[in-house]
Amino acid sequence: MMNSIIRSTARCLRSEAWRCRAVQSKEELLSGWARLMCSSAGQKNLEEMVKKDKVVVFIKGTPAQPMCGFSNAVVQILRMHGVDSYAAYNVLDDQDIRQGIKTFSNWPTIPQVFFNGEFVGGCDILLQMHQSGDLVEELQKLGIRSALLDQEKESK
Repeated sequence: MMNSIIRSTARCLRSEAWRCRAVQSKEELLSGWARLMCSSAGQKNLEEMVKKDKVVVFIKGTPAQPMCGFSNAVVQILRMHGVDSYAAYNVLDDQDIRQGIKTFSNWPTIPQVFFNGEFVGGCDILLQMHQSGDLVEELQKLGIRSALLDQEKESK
């Protein structure tokens, strides 16, 4: 019985198996329980991850070596604003995090950006915020002064 729970939990961690469905046997009941435990534990872990720092990003690769253009764009935007201190999670290292964060945020793509535990969006949203000047304001709310403000003063 314990092996069945462990196997079901392992399957859950490798898939998006936490969807609800009718239970027809004892084994399905155990499997459903394992999915529920996986889902709530995984979601709680992701919640802790996104609240860990003021700025948290889930990207492909690392800030030093982004592995896709969209992840690179997020890193470059943050760098332009002088945001150097943030938590970055490489979703290529952990498929459970890669799938779990998509479910957690209800956003289908990577990268994903969070400010103070709140989902901001992906690369397109961060780029729009940068272009409109909203990113400077949002960073200010976090207590982060955008480096672009200093560049504006120097150019005047």
